[in-house]
Amino acid sequence: MLEKQFYKTLFKKSFDMPVKVNYWDGSSEVYGDGTPQVAITFHEPISIRSVMKNASIALGEAYMDGRIEIDGSIEDLIYSAYQSAESFLRNKKYIRFLPKQSHDEAESKEDVQNHYDIGNDFYRLWLDDTMTYSCAYFESPEDDLKTAQMNKVEHILKKLEPKPRRTLLDIGCGWGTLMLTAAQKYDLRVVGVTLSQEQYDYVSKKIKHLGLEDVAEVQLTDYRELGDAKFDYITSVGMFEHVGKENLGEYFKDVARYLADDGTALIHGITRQQGGAYNGWINKWIFPGGYIPGLTENLDHIIENGMQVYDVESLRRHYQKTTEIWDENFLAVKDKVKEMFDEKFVRMWDLYLQACAASFKSGNIDVVQYLMTKGASGHELPMTRDYMYKK
Repeated sequence: MLEKQFYKTLFKKSFDMPVKVNYWDGSSEVYGDGTPQVAITFHEPISIRSVMKNASIALGEAYMDGRIEIDGSIEDLIYSAYQSAESFLRNKKYIRFLPKQSHDEAESKEDVQNHYDIGNDFYRLWLDDTMTYSCAYFESPEDDLKTAQMNKVEHILKKLEPKPRRTLLDIGCGWGTLMLTAAQKYDLRVVGVTLSQEQYDYVSKKIKHLGLEDVAEVQLTDYRELGDAKFDYITSVGMFEHVGKENLGEYFKDVARYLADDGTALIHGITRQQGGAYNGWINKWIFPGGYIPGLTENLDHIIENGMQVYDVESLRRHYQKTTEIWDENFLAVKDKVKEMFDEKFVRMWDLYLQACAASFKSGNIDVVQYLMTKGASGHELPMTRDYMYKK
């Protein structure tokens, strides 16, 4: 009885839309006015202690295990929870415990491999042909995912205004689309670094297949171990979210260290306008060691390391649409994913993708591109943004 009363109090303030909750004892209750758009079914009570410790972990794991079912859109449900200031996703009394964070080089490598070395075959099932696992850029509502991902690569490279035969470092190069496009289309000498063995093998094969051995190189190494190398351009997409709060300043310091005088960098990553934050469930099950930095936190690190901010652009709505398409693709192949892993894994990834879409939709998180130069240089960059959008 105590647990049921706890959940009644919890859900009464957690959503800004009508939600039906079916309890383990067969009773039901609707929270909010109107016809429920989503129904939550508890097959068994989830302990009060675990919810008070960290609600996202307790309820997320219960969904993964099938102790909770959700009938309707998970994205809409989580978006609704983010809209309510007293919900279990925003009220700090439900976020008392977070998994341990640590980011020496060995642990960073382990964290990356836990996520990205699930296997290229897994990601190939639901990513587009470019194998790009970051925010796409939809120039038109009609753009398919592959088109939008190539739009994003072009958008980043155009912002750099790159000159032929100069050098580019891609920190956290993923499956190589950006660095190889820079080599092929913009005639740059490129180096990509990754800690993922699967990504390294994939990019190595692609460099040979495309005949780019003279101008492209991928390294299986920590970005902190590049010595005295200098580059005219640096890109880093979806990377700083993995370095941890304690290493964020060092990350931007290394960007400045590797950037040549008069060099230009484009850093693209998930950011919170409201300040830095962790999510317990995502840190435990999806991205070990993850930390989403705040907007001003990143700007402070950029400036204190001697770089000058040239342009800042939010792509939040683009990432919402990207994650929605990913989830649609993922659900279309969920039977194959279940054969590769299990039902728990399928539920976990579906929850992760829909939760991300909801978080971007609500403004709880953003994705921002920071264009910067070494010192107050940047005299090679045009004085207006027009050049970024020329075909």
